[in-house]
Amino acid sequence: MRLLMVEDEKYMAEAVVQVLKKNNYSVDLVYSGEEGLDYGLSGIYDIIILDIMLPKMDGISVLKELRNNGIETPIILLTARGEIEDKVHGLDSGADDYLAKPFHTEELLARLRALGRRKTELINDGILTYGDIRLNPYTLQLQCESKETVLTLKESQLLELLIKRNGMITSKENIIEKLWGYDTDAEDNRVEIHVSLLRKKLAQLDSDVYIHTIRGAGYVLKTLKDGR
Repeated sequence: MRLLMVEDEKYMAEAVVQVLKKNNYSVDLVYSGEEGLDYGLSGIYDIIILDIMLPKMDGISVLKELRNNGIETPIILLTARGEIEDKVHGLDSGADDYLAKPFHTEELLARLRALGRRKTELINDGILTYGDIRLNPYTLQLQCESKETVLTLKESQLLELLIKRNGMITSKENIIEKLWGYDTDAEDNRVEIHVSLLRKKLAQLDSDVYIHTIRGAGYVLKTLKDGR
């Protein structure tokens, strides 16, 4: 799952990001409202963590602009102020959740899991299923019947993306944006390497699920019963 964190308290933000990464989230961190809006408008994030008090553009303004531009990404508002009025104002402006600073990272992680389950059709505490496979994006475990293996973070993110696309073709460009960010210098061969590694692990599990290449378009998940 890819997150965007918009927070100008650099020391605190960097500490939170380290915790998030240890919990297998990919996180982009920016320090101003203008940057947060620019990154958020890319539409590549699964959840946005947005502080209210930001330089250049406050969090509520960023939130409203994202919603006005059709960005439906779940947003958690962060603020040092705990008044009911701020909470109500943020939720009325389109936020999905609210967390007052200081907060425990365990609470933030719980809220991220809750929003992740709400955003996607997940079952059994966040397990993603497709065909005969079960993916736990939090532990990186991939299971097929009685067999299981542990994926790398990027392999898990790639498989998660393909499962969520649910039969739709996913281009290399879209994969790069979701896994590495829209301003990355990652190239197509990086995607090809991870697709190849993921294919090998699916084969090792004797899964009916495979990654089908649509030449010139991208990749799509299929099962053997779909036909090659």
